[in-house]
Amino acid sequence: MLHKTDYNFRLRDSIIGLQFLFVAFGALVLVPILTGLDPNVALFTAGLGTLLFQLITRKSVPPVFLASSFAFIAPILYGVKTWGIAGTMSGLVAAGLFYVLLSLLIHLRGSNFIHTLLPPVVTGPVIMTIGLILSPVAVNMAMGKTGDGSLVLIPFNQAITISLTSLVITMLVMLLGKGVLRLLPIMCGIVGGYTVALLLGVVSFDAVTKAAWFAMPSFVTPELNWEAIFYILPIAIAPAVEHVGDILAISNVTKKDYLKNPGLKFTLLGDGIATSAASLLGGPPNTTYSEVTGAVTITKAFNPAIMTWAAIFAIILAFVGKLGGLLSTIPVPVMGGILLLLFGIIASIGMETLIKGNVDMADPRNMIIVSIILVFAIGGMSFDFGGTKFSGIGLGAIVGIFLNFVLPKTRHFDGY
Repeated sequence: MLHKTDYNFRLRDSIIGLQFLFVAFGALVLVPILTGLDPNVALFTAGLGTLLFQLITRKSVPPVFLASSFAFIAPILYGVKTWGIAGTMSGLVAAGLFYVLLSLLIHLRGSNFIHTLLPPVVTGPVIMTIGLILSPVAVNMAMGKTGDGSLVLIPFNQAITISLTSLVITMLVMLLGKGVLRLLPIMCGIVGGYTVALLLGVVSFDAVTKAAWFAMPSFVTPELNWEAIFYILPIAIAPAVEHVGDILAISNVTKKDYLKNPGLKFTLLGDGIATSAASLLGGPPNTTYSEVTGAVTITKAFNPAIMTWAAIFAIILAFVGKLGGLLSTIPVPVMGGILLLLFGIIASIGMETLIKGNVDMADPRNMIIVSIILVFAIGGMSFDFGGTKFSGIGLGAIVGIFLNFVLPKTRHFDGY
């Protein structure tokens, strides 16, 4: 039997959990909306992934929420267009299993192993290419076109007004927002752009009218596709490294060293299992959310049970058909405006990785590795091995890792 005090604590935790879900919501649904996946499935798999993460890290659960990873937007966009959703999902399942393999290697070799395998001179340019390759998609959407620019969906003058509104509001909230508001720049940008789109009469609510209040998310079962697996697998390098940074960040906030307890081997394992589980159902890969970490910093709500409530609310919302219908009414330029900034930020994070890693770009060895990764990935270099095609970001990452291991250290430079 619950005491009144216990009930009050649980009620408070559930309300804070709903607030944290709201903080994550804009970014969570952005990935499926952009890539053609079902936002309701993304909500369900975010909740499921967070619960699985908590189960695996039960010795000492960090207060984190897992949801759609931006790092996989590019490969999902390409994959859905090339192999369909089911084929792409097999590659994303493999990405999750890659995390599991890394966690095993960390268990056997220690956490320094991941820095030896994936130093900043490799991960920096790989992250940069994720943002740079996508930049034409953002520009096309901001101008009211489809991502590939082949079809005009909204006239240019209306589209550019909507997209610039989204962009400016997002930037202003990032710069001037205070408290929890500062954690919601994407949400604010979407609401602002959507409002202007309503005023310009380019929003249709047919999808909302037709949608049922209660509906099963459109789950998709993966279909084995080796080309998709070999294309997507190397891209998992960037979010794997990002995971380490996120765990360090939440450790600094809570004053607990989660790299020691439960340990990186368990947190990375939890992230990998969550990602594979999401992909088995047709959802985007999961990652720990910096937005929620920021909310934890402000609220000082360190109780992991709060994230359990956030996960439960995400799963419940996944079955609200009207929500999916409403999200599908968001015009392309609204998202295009957000992406103009978002993809640039991803590229900037890659640059920041090089700077924080003290990568000396005057060192010819470092210059070669970074240059080859950038040109191979952005230029569209492609190799075919036994009928399996390696190209884009994946090829750039593989070549970068290979060069880092085989190139001799420059005499007058330490390098990596």
